[in-house]
Amino acid sequence: MSVALTFYGAAGTVTGSKFLLETGRARILLECGMFQGPRELSERNWTPPAVGPATLDAVLLSHAHIDHSGYLPRLVRDGFRKPIYCSSGTADLLRIMLPDAAPLNEEEAEHRNRTGATTHRPALPLFTVEDATRALALVAPVAFGTPFSPAPGVEASFSLSGHILGAAVVHVSAEGRRLVYSGDLGRYDVPIMRDPEAVAEADTLLVESTYGDRLHQKDDATGVLIDAVTRAAKLRGWLLMPAFAIGRVQELLYRLRELEDSGDRDLRAAPGRA
Repeated sequence: MSVALTFYGAAGTVTGSKFLLETGRARILLECGMFQGPRELSERNWTPPAVGPATLDAVLLSHAHIDHSGYLPRLVRDGFRKPIYCSSGTADLLRIMLPDAAPLNEEEAEHRNRTGATTHRPALPLFTVEDATRALALVAPVAFGTPFSPAPGVEASFSLSGHILGAAVVHVSAEGRRLVYSGDLGRYDVPIMRDPEAVAEADTLLVESTYGDRLHQKDDATGVLIDAVTRAAKLRGWLLMPAFAIGRVQELLYRLRELEDSGDRDLRAAPGRA
C-alpha cells in the first residue's frame, strides 16, 4: 500500500498549515491552521474544505500557534469528531488560545454587519466560542517520547522542537515509511526552552522554512536589547517591540527581568552599546 501526502496550506505561503496523510486504511490531518494576513489569504479560511472533516481519523498538531491550530473549531463545526493529538503543553495553550480567538471572529462579524462592510447578509464568524469548546473536548494530550496509534496502521510520537511551550517534532510511521515533520523549529540555548531533540532518521522530512533564506546570529541579542532599553530610558520615550504573543514575548520578559535584576554595573559593561 502507498502513503500519500497532500498540502492544503503552508505552501506558497507560511500560514494556514494543513497536510493530509493518507494510507489505505487511514486519513490523518497534520496541523489544522488558520490562514492569517492579507485578505487574499484570510479568505481561504472560507473555502469549502477539500477533505471532508467527517472522513478524518485524527488530527496531529506540532504546536499551538493559530496558523497551526486555529482552524480546529471550524473543522469540528463542519463535522470532525475524532481525537486531536498533541503534547500536554500544546493542550494547555489551546485551552487559552482557541476560546480567545473565537470572540475576535464573532466581534469582526458583528462589526461588518453593523457597518455594512460585508457582501454576505448577515456576515457570520468563522467559528464561535461554542465551536472552540467542542474542539477542546476532542484534544488528547500525549507525553513526549510516548508512542501512540492515531489511526489503524499508523504509529506516532512527539519529540521536543524547542519552538514554544509544548512544541513538538512529530514522527509518523505508516506502511513501512517514516514521516517526520515540525511546524517550526526552535533555536538552541534559549533560556526559557529546552533544546530541540535531534532526529535520527526519516524517509520524508517536512519542515517549514519561514527563515530558511537567512542566517541567524550565533550570539544572543542581549547587547542589542540593552542598547535599545537604555536609549529609550534616557529619552524618556516608548520602546515598541513587535513580537509573537506566545513565544517571543515570554523570552523578552525573561531577558528584561534578568537585566533588571543584574543592576547598572552589567548594563554599563554589556557589549554592543552605543
